[in-house]
Amino acid sequence: MAFTLQIGEQAPDFNLLATDGKHYSLADFADSKALVVFFTANHCPFVKGSDEVTRTTVEKFAPQGVSFVGISSNSVTAYPDDSYEKMVERIAEHGFPWTYVYDEKQEAALAYGALRTPHFYVFDQERKLIYTGRAVDSPKDAEKITSYDLENALNDYLAGREVAVPLTNPIGCNVKWEGKDKRWMPEEACDLVLN
Repeated sequence: MAFTLQIGEQAPDFNLLATDGKHYSLADFADSKALVVFFTANHCPFVKGSDEVTRTTVEKFAPQGVSFVGISSNSVTAYPDDSYEKMVERIAEHGFPWTYVYDEKQEAALAYGALRTPHFYVFDQERKLIYTGRAVDSPKDAEKITSYDLENALNDYLAGREVAVPLTNPIGCNVKWEGKDKRWMPEEACDLVLN
C-alpha cells in the first residue's frame, strides 16, 4: 500500500490550530474551487528558498477561488524552530497569505503521506486529489527554476483540462517524525511512480 495519498483519493479531514488562534478543517474551505494543502516548516532551506514563489502562486490563484493551507508537522523535539510559537512569529514577520496550521500530533502528515517540506497536494472542488508533488523544480534556489509544476496543475484544472502532469517527486527536507532519525522515511514512501 502506498504511503502517499494517491491521485483521485479524497482529501483527509483535519482540525488544526492556525497561527491566527483559530482551528481549521476542510469545511472552512468548502466554497473554494480548489484547495492546495502543503506540508511546510519554519527551518527548512527548501521552504525558505521558495516561500516567495509560493506567495506569488497564492496571490495569483486566490482571486480565482483557490485556497491554500500550509501544514507544519515536524517534530519539535528534532527541530525546536518548528514550534507553534515560531510559526506565529514567522508568519507575522513575513505576512504570508495562506492559512498556516500546526499538526502537533503528526496525524495530518500521516493521513496525507507527507514526504518532504515542501510537499503540495491539489484537490478539486469535490476534494479529490488531482496533483501532488513539488511546486517548482528548484525550491532551494529560485533563480534556477525552470518548471512551475503547481501553477501548471492549477492552470490546467481552472481551464477545465485534465492535469497534464499529476504527479512529481517533492523536493525538500524529509518530514521530521517524532522518535525517528532526522533522515528517516517510511519504506513504502519510496514507491512514487512517475509517468
